[in-house]
Amino acid sequence: MLRLRGNTPATVDEKGRLKLPSSFKAELETYAQGVGGGALRHYLTSLDGRSARLYPMPVWEAIEARLAALPSTSPAKRKFLETTAYFGSEVEPDAQGRFVIPPTLREAAQLTGEVAVLGQMDHLALWNKAGFQRRLAAEPLGAEDLAQLADLGI
Repeated sequence: MLRLRGNTPATVDEKGRLKLPSSFKAELETYAQGVGGGALRHYLTSLDGRSARLYPMPVWEAIEARLAALPSTSPAKRKFLETTAYFGSEVEPDAQGRFVIPPTLREAAQLTGEVAVLGQMDHLALWNKAGFQRRLAAEPLGAEDLAQLADLGI
């Protein structure tokens, strides 16, 4: 089972490369070995252009399998696939553990300089650090959120 948690600050260099933080890299490598021992391939995309999501390829393929069950006429399926295809690409870290964030996604999400790499259990969220701090202030975890989580026993 994949367990990506916490926040590790990182930097996107002038060539648009992000080095996977070592704690996340180790977890992703262990996961890749456990699901077939193949290369550490990922799908990098966004749902809204404000941030990026880095999925290990087996996790992304499971999402695609669930989407395949929906009819091709589903508006939600179409929108999801169009958005994730527009921002998305397969990426594989180089020997130094870096991968290139494609220009379309890098520009939309402002993924330059300091970024926050957040563990989201089965994928990583990548945010412009200052933008994420603004979002946290504008959209704090509130009473309604806590009540919904309490209903789940959390």
